[in-house]
Amino acid sequence: MKVFFDTSVLVAALVKLHPMHSQAINWLKRAKSHDLDMIISSHTLAELYAVLTTLPVSPKITTEMAWRLISENIEGISAIIPLSSSEYIATIKHLRDLGLSGGIIYDALAFKAAIKSNADKLLTFNVSDFKRLWPDEKIQILSP
Repeated sequence: MKVFFDTSVLVAALVKLHPMHSQAINWLKRAKSHDLDMIISSHTLAELYAVLTTLPVSPKITTEMAWRLISENIEGISAIIPLSSSEYIATIKHLRDLGLSGGIIYDALAFKAAIKSNADKLLTFNVSDFKRLWPDEKIQILSP
Protein backbone atom coordinates (compact mmCIF):
# COMPACT_ATOMS: atom_id res chain seq x y z
CA MET A 1 0.00 0.00 0.00
CA LYS A 2 1.39 3.40 -1.04
CA VAL A 3 0.61 6.12 1.49
CA PHE A 4 1.34 9.81 0.96
CA PHE A 5 2.09 11.68 4.22
CA ASP A 6 1.09 15.34 4.46
CA THR A 7 3.22 17.71 6.52
CA SER A 8 0.52 17.92 9.21
CA VAL A 9 0.83 14.19 9.90
CA LEU A 10 4.63 14.21 9.86
CA VAL A 11 4.85 17.08 12.35
CA ALA A 12 2.41 15.32 14.68
CA ALA A 13 4.30 12.04 14.38
CA LEU A 14 7.70 13.61 15.10
CA VAL A 15 6.71 15.95 17.96
CA LYS A 16 5.68 14.05 21.08
CA LEU A 17 4.03 17.14 22.58
CA HIS A 18 1.75 17.53 19.55
CA PRO A 19 -1.92 16.89 20.47
CA MET A 20 -2.31 14.47 17.51
CA HIS A 21 0.93 12.59 18.14
CA SER A 22 -0.68 9.31 19.21
CA GLN A 23 -2.76 9.13 16.00
CA ALA A 24 0.12 10.01 13.68
CA ILE A 25 2.97 8.02 15.20
CA ASN A 26 1.32 4.69 14.41
CA TRP A 27 1.42 5.46 10.69
CA LEU A 28 5.09 6.42 10.89
CA LYS A 29 5.84 3.19 12.76
CA ARG A 30 4.08 1.22 10.01
CA ALA A 31 6.25 2.95 7.40
CA LYS A 32 9.41 2.21 9.37
CA SER A 33 8.47 -1.47 9.64
CA HIS A 34 7.79 -1.56 5.86
CA ASP A 35 4.11 -2.35 6.42
CA LEU A 36 3.38 0.42 3.91
CA ASP A 37 5.29 2.48 1.35
CA MET A 38 5.73 6.02 2.64
CA ILE A 39 5.59 8.82 0.06
CA ILE A 40 6.17 12.53 0.49
CA SER A 41 6.75 15.42 -1.89
CA SER A 42 9.99 17.33 -2.06
CA HIS A 43 7.95 20.39 -1.05
CA THR A 44 6.68 18.51 2.03
CA LEU A 45 10.27 17.88 3.06
CA ALA A 46 11.02 21.63 2.97
CA GLU A 47 7.75 22.50 4.69
CA LEU A 48 8.45 19.96 7.44
CA TYR A 49 11.84 21.51 8.16
CA ALA A 50 10.31 25.00 8.23
CA VAL A 51 7.52 23.99 10.61
CA LEU A 52 9.76 21.99 12.94
CA THR A 53 12.26 24.84 13.30
CA THR A 54 9.57 27.45 14.06
CA LEU A 55 7.17 25.38 16.17
CA PRO A 56 6.38 27.12 19.48
CA VAL A 57 7.46 24.25 21.74
CA SER A 58 9.79 24.13 24.69
CA PRO A 59 12.52 23.19 24.33
CA LYS A 60 12.77 24.74 20.88
CA ILE A 61 13.53 22.37 18.00
CA THR A 62 16.90 23.51 16.74
CA THR A 63 18.01 23.22 13.14
CA GLU A 64 20.20 20.28 14.14
CA MET A 65 17.30 18.51 15.89
CA ALA A 66 15.01 19.11 12.92
CA TRP A 67 17.59 17.66 10.54
CA ARG A 68 18.07 14.63 12.79
CA LEU A 69 14.31 14.02 13.00
CA ILE A 70 14.03 14.21 9.23
CA SER A 71 17.10 12.11 8.47
CA GLU A 72 16.28 9.40 11.02
CA ASN A 73 12.54 9.16 10.36
CA ILE A 74 11.85 10.32 6.82
CA GLU A 75 14.84 10.42 4.51
CA GLY A 76 15.77 6.75 4.47
CA ILE A 77 12.29 5.25 4.36
CA SER A 78 10.23 7.52 2.11
CA ALA A 79 9.98 7.98 -1.61
CA ILE A 80 10.42 11.71 -2.20
CA ILE A 81 8.44 12.88 -5.25
CA PRO A 82 9.55 16.09 -6.98
CA LEU A 83 7.30 18.19 -9.18
CA SER A 84 8.47 19.74 -12.43
CA SER A 85 7.96 23.40 -13.27
CA SER A 86 5.16 22.41 -15.66
CA GLU A 87 3.44 20.51 -12.82
CA TYR A 88 3.68 23.61 -10.62
CA ILE A 89 2.11 25.72 -13.40
CA ALA A 90 -0.64 23.14 -13.99
CA THR A 91 -1.42 23.08 -10.26
CA ILE A 92 -1.65 26.87 -10.07
CA LYS A 93 -3.96 26.90 -13.11
CA HIS A 94 -6.09 24.21 -11.48
CA LEU A 95 -6.49 26.38 -8.37
CA ARG A 96 -7.33 29.37 -10.57
CA ASP A 97 -10.04 27.29 -12.27
CA LEU A 98 -11.44 26.30 -8.87
CA GLY A 99 -11.29 29.91 -7.63
CA LEU A 100 -9.02 28.90 -4.73
CA SER A 101 -6.32 31.23 -3.42
CA GLY A 102 -3.78 31.53 -0.64
CA GLY A 103 -2.14 28.76 1.35
CA ILE A 104 -4.22 26.01 -0.27
CA ILE A 105 -1.48 26.01 -2.93
CA TYR A 106 0.76 24.04 -0.54
CA ASP A 107 -1.85 21.31 -0.09
CA ALA A 108 -2.42 21.32 -3.84
CA LEU A 109 1.28 20.78 -4.54
CA ALA A 110 1.37 17.91 -2.05
CA PHE A 111 -1.75 16.37 -3.60
CA LYS A 112 -0.25 16.73 -7.10
CA ALA A 113 2.80 14.75 -5.90
CA ALA A 114 0.50 12.12 -4.37
CA ILE A 115 -1.29 11.79 -7.72
CA LYS A 116 2.03 11.59 -9.56
CA SER A 117 3.20 8.79 -7.25
CA ASN A 118 -0.01 6.76 -7.70
CA ALA A 119 -0.58 6.76 -3.94
CA ASP A 120 -3.45 4.67 -2.60
CA LYS A 121 -4.03 6.87 0.45
CA LEU A 122 -3.24 10.44 1.47
CA LEU A 123 -2.87 11.05 5.21
CA THR A 124 -3.63 14.54 6.50
CA PHE A 125 -5.23 16.34 9.41
CA ASN A 126 -6.73 18.71 6.80
CA VAL A 127 -9.06 16.27 5.04
CA SER A 128 -11.63 18.83 3.89
CA ASP A 129 -8.95 21.03 2.31
CA PHE A 130 -7.60 18.14 0.26
CA LYS A 131 -11.02 16.80 -0.75
CA ARG A 132 -11.94 20.03 -2.49
CA LEU A 133 -8.82 20.04 -4.67
CA TRP A 134 -9.37 17.02 -6.93
CA PRO A 135 -12.74 15.57 -5.87
CA ASP A 136 -12.73 12.95 -8.65
CA GLU A 137 -9.30 11.59 -7.76
CA LYS A 138 -9.25 7.95 -6.63
CA ILE A 139 -6.79 8.49 -3.76
CA GLN A 140 -8.46 7.86 -0.41
CA ILE A 141 -7.97 10.95 1.78
CA LEU A 142 -8.07 10.21 5.48
CA SER A 143 -7.08 11.49 8.88
CA PRO A 144 -4.93 9.26 11.05
